Amino acid sequence: MLLKREEKIKELIRKRQSHFTVILENVKDPHNIGAVMRTCDAVGIREIFLIYTRSGSESNFVLGKRASSGARKWVDVYEFDSVKTGMEHIREKGYEQIWATKIMTNSKGLYELDFTQKIALLFGNEQHGVSDEALSYTDGNFIIPQVGMVQSLNISVACAVTLYEGFRQRMLKGFYENPTMDAAQQDSIYDRYAQRELLRVKGKNSIKMSNKT
Repeated sequence: MLLKREEKIKELIRKRQSHFTVILENVKDPHNIGAVMRTCDAVGIREIFLIYTRSGSESNFVLGKRASSGARKWVDVYEFDSVKTGMEHIREKGYEQIWATKIMTNSKGLYELDFTQKIALLFGNEQHGVSDEALSYTDGNFIIPQVGMVQSLNISVACAVTLYEGFRQRMLKGFYENPTMDAAQQDSIYDRYAQRELLRVKGKNSIKMSNKT
């Protein structure tokens, strides 16, 4: 049983994607956070970034862990309380493109984006959207085509639609058949996953990977 679990974890890691991620800025609803984490795990995203500049938002991430249905163990989460610090860290990690979801006159359509690039996708607060400060660090913005009257999607739904388009493009390019990370990166991730799994078996909570900067 343990051997099968180990092989399943190793196979999961082989399909984890390098430089494909989500940034959440001041997302409040813990159920939205949990749903986003589940989708990230489903499409092979190995790390996400949370930026909280509004007072009280941090506690919602703690609650979001409970709504993530176990995905928290398989996705590394980095937290920042500064837009500047968070965005600079993301760039330093090699993400060459940052695209925001915001309705603007120069917005691109979702299906115009190239998700095979080293890309991060920025989703903003449920009420206020992406802040002007965060937008200043992006390479552009996109919208999800819609033909309904409301022209609005819940953030977790918008994120899922977007990520599965990325999943489709990356699958066609063979990114899930051929590992996008080298052996050292895969080993490092395996060590963290194995440690969390050990804690799960012992009945403890998964280790906290968030970095408050």
